[in-house]
Amino acid sequence: MIETGFGIGSGIRDLPKSLTLSALTYGLTAWLFAVTGPFLIYVNAARQGNLSTLELNSWIFGGYFVCGLLSVALSLYYRLPLLAAITIPGGVLVGAALTHLSFEEIIGAYLVTGVLITALGVTGAVKRGMEWLPMPIAMAMVAGILLQFGMGIITSLQQTPLVSGMTLIAYLSVSLVKPLARRFPPVLGAIIVGLMAAAALGQANWRLLTFGIAEFKFFTPQFTWPAAVELVIPLALTVIAVQNAQGIAILQNMGYRPPLDAVTITSGVGSILVAPFGSQSVCLAGPMTGIVTNPSIGPKDSRYAAAVVTGILWMVFGLFSPMATALSQILPASLVNLLAGLALLEVLGSCFAAAFGEKFRLGALFTFLITISGMRLLNIGAPFWGLVGGTFVSALLERQDFKNIRG
Repeated sequence: MIETGFGIGSGIRDLPKSLTLSALTYGLTAWLFAVTGPFLIYVNAARQGNLSTLELNSWIFGGYFVCGLLSVALSLYYRLPLLAAITIPGGVLVGAALTHLSFEEIIGAYLVTGVLITALGVTGAVKRGMEWLPMPIAMAMVAGILLQFGMGIITSLQQTPLVSGMTLIAYLSVSLVKPLARRFPPVLGAIIVGLMAAAALGQANWRLLTFGIAEFKFFTPQFTWPAAVELVIPLALTVIAVQNAQGIAILQNMGYRPPLDAVTITSGVGSILVAPFGSQSVCLAGPMTGIVTNPSIGPKDSRYAAAVVTGILWMVFGLFSPMATALSQILPASLVNLLAGLALLEVLGSCFAAAFGEKFRLGALFTFLITISGMRLLNIGAPFWGLVGGTFVSALLERQDFKNIRG
């Protein structure tokens, strides 16, 4: 039912030699991305529902601490960069639902979603579906999602030209010196220069940083039909067909063989575990997976160390969740967007190369265009409809490609 891995003991034994400066850098970058943009989405959703500080802190604790624990366990056991996270699109769905549903009703929908995802993982239905989906179409969906992060490099230069310009120059300078870049990650140079520039120019206010340990509560769920109808299917599709599909496609494109059943079951069980804290469904992280699988980290078999670093930092962040709001306000958003874009640059390039090769070109193009359109239908986002539309076009107009891939 669940794929066998190397074992946590094996992952721990080999961790010290895999824990290079590059692994630490990209692990830190993935963490920095997760605790800024996505976190602000959850804060905004909580405001829409007029949640108390305690309720928000509990939500953040469950989402980051539990997912960090799952990430460390999965990455060590399989020795793969596997990051579990609460779904970002799910946070948007919940924000809208909180305007007319109680938090307890929404938590009830979380639990039902977790049971549904677990059942789909146990039956192997998701694995069979992912094996049938053509890789170019999946990678076109990923490219459409990651495109905004690549564009963030350009928009950040418009928003904070001095800080972002110095940061980009640092990245390019280290990258130009190949012997240095092999030992000193260009992204680390960008982080150091970016932090120094932001502080020197008064765009990083470290005085906002305060100390506080998480307080959390367990919520009693309420199971109602309105909440189930509005949230369960959209959340499940977001987890399986968007977030997990994105992370799995990135891993496969990097030469890994991710444990599809284990990822799905972990998403379902993880969703059940975090729901009582008030956190939405768990998935395989998308953009963060792209960051911790970057070839610049080192050999393929050692990159799981970067995911372990991210997972540990997520646990620390969840444990000190009252500090989260202050931390998210310290650095300018443009700098975070720039750093995330630089960390994903190589992955984005490989996604385009895998999507627009010789096979499934038309389907991949439709998938990409639908994904970047941002359309929503039946409360489900564009990436899912990109997969549906692209696959339909390929099945209609590129039948030979399907025959070749199955033959």
